[in-house]
Amino acid sequence: MAAQPVSRMLRRVLRSSVRSCSSGAPVTQPHPGEPSQPAVEPLSSQVPSGRRRFLREHAAPFSAFLTDSLGRHHSYLRISLTEKCNLRCQYCMPEDGVPLTPKADLLTTEEVLTLARLFVKEGVDKIRLTGGEPLVRPDVVDIVAQLHQLEGLRTIGITTNGISLARLLPQLQKAGLSAINISLDTLVPAKFEFIVRRKGFRKVMEGIHKAIELGYSPVKVNCVVMRGLNEDELPDFVALTEGLPLDVRFIEYMPFDGNKWNFRKMVSYKEMLDTLRQQWPELEKLPEEESSTAKAFKIPGFRGRVSFITSMSEHFCGTCNRLRITADGNLKVCLFGNSEVSLRDHLRAGASEEELLSVIGAAVGRKKRQHAGMFSISQMKNRPMILIELFLMCQDSPPAIPSISFRASLHVQGLRHRVSFSSQMVTLWKGGRLPQIPVLAQRWLGSGLPQRHYGSHLDSDANPKCLSPEPRAPATPSGPLPTSDQLTHVDREGQAAMVDVGGKPDTERVAVASAVVLLGPVAYKLVQENQLKKGDALVVAQLAGVQAAKLTSQLIPLCHHVALSHVQVQLELDSTRHAVVVRASCRARGPTGVEMEALTSAAVAALTLYDMCKAVSRDIVLAEIKLVSKTGGQRGDFHRT
Repeated sequence: MAAQPVSRMLRRVLRSSVRSCSSGAPVTQPHPGEPSQPAVEPLSSQVPSGRRRFLREHAAPFSAFLTDSLGRHHSYLRISLTEKCNLRCQYCMPEDGVPLTPKADLLTTEEVLTLARLFVKEGVDKIRLTGGEPLVRPDVVDIVAQLHQLEGLRTIGITTNGISLARLLPQLQKAGLSAINISLDTLVPAKFEFIVRRKGFRKVMEGIHKAIELGYSPVKVNCVVMRGLNEDELPDFVALTEGLPLDVRFIEYMPFDGNKWNFRKMVSYKEMLDTLRQQWPELEKLPEEESSTAKAFKIPGFRGRVSFITSMSEHFCGTCNRLRITADGNLKVCLFGNSEVSLRDHLRAGASEEELLSVIGAAVGRKKRQHAGMFSISQMKNRPMILIELFLMCQDSPPAIPSISFRASLHVQGLRHRVSFSSQMVTLWKGGRLPQIPVLAQRWLGSGLPQRHYGSHLDSDANPKCLSPEPRAPATPSGPLPTSDQLTHVDREGQAAMVDVGGKPDTERVAVASAVVLLGPVAYKLVQENQLKKGDALVVAQLAGVQAAKLTSQLIPLCHHVALSHVQVQLELDSTRHAVVVRASCRARGPTGVEMEALTSAAVAALTLYDMCKAVSRDIVLAEIKLVSKTGGQRGDFHRT
């Protein structure tokens, strides 16, 4: 253990004594109106080369507590100072705000500094302050000043909405702030006011120019790109870099609780790049910095540059060096993970430094190789972004068109967000008092239920009734053929036989079937929170349902093989019954219907859920396996009433 302080001392001697950020702006800047001071010569250049070589060769390894099982060194800590914000961005929270953590449960200034001091002692050399909006915290300048005193901390950054930046930045710079990220999703003042539900575009622009005036270079501008909202402004943002030392960072739309993430709203890095290269074909890629989250590009002759943060389409988990502490003191080792450990509780219980390091080391050691991918992330229970860090989310939107799907080959609807909130419902959810709301109403009004669901929503089937003996009248003028009073798969001798469909015309056939899996409260909660040891039950069941639809003729002996053109399997949580509702839709063009494919799909998906959960409870009931609707056959359409 004695070697650890020595190794830290050796590393610090090798570091520059001038606290500087990646942008190159020195921390100690002159007061407005004062002449600039020359930068202090780094200590490393004052140490003889032989001595520097000796120190490098004999330095101890990076802190074991901040090194995960894959050898990633976590030297970058993001600390959320508050959950409050002075904007009400539509993609972040409702207009009247979100339920906030009681002040007594938030980290105090001393607790923030205690944790920061501990992490820096173990090798963290960069801290970024986030929120909420960090600049609404009254003692933010004092926190920056005290962080600046920590030996070994090279960079102190902040991510802000920019509303208060112009007013506070001179004090923050004097205190030691060395890096600035400003969130701005549009350059159109009216659109800005629409998105954030507040005025303030001019203040944000003043903050950007104040940062440039005070010598920060580049000033990073974060822009979350959302299809249908601001993807048309990409060239306008890039044009700013021609005369200003900006690093405009286009961020792929990421899923978090409450932002109704939708795959079709995400504009991928490659699509953005293709759009910009149409106007600037000379756009050239810059070398990637170690542990960087951004892919950087530059247009020759421009002062600034453009970057892309590709969290969804091309993750950078392999070089991730980031840890996060939420405003209420929870350590998150992955932004997209739902696993957290409370450092606040250990601090207030009087844990020693060694005990805290053990807790931190255990959490870091469990960090996964990479996040689950964009579609699985959208199903995961995670905090709303306002309660982790602000401005990496995307705008709320009307429901997507159900008929559009992201997998063209199977037309399986993309996995959608697992949990969503509304300001009226989150308190009820925490208290366990959840009113039942129709699925379609949840889509339009914003779901208040902690509901995981897959695929686009079709008609709600919340009213189970018996099979109607009278099908609905078809659209064809000749009317439906009467229901047969004979079993069609039995010949005159009573032997099993396939129906001859050779003489039937090809028509468009669609069938929808459903099933309900009554899990019970224990298994239901594990499925809801995606905590089953076998894995994500909803994902596995969805895939099983798709596969079953395609294999129906091999499972049901007298079914014809049907070339399906569309399969869609949805799974939704029903908190009132502790159940999962399965809905399967199949489509094909041919001489025979696809109701058996839909029923098989729903049944196998339900069976798969049972298999995934049986270790938790054997008291699981599969119920209400039924045909919901069928269209396209000679006997007319059927719709369950």
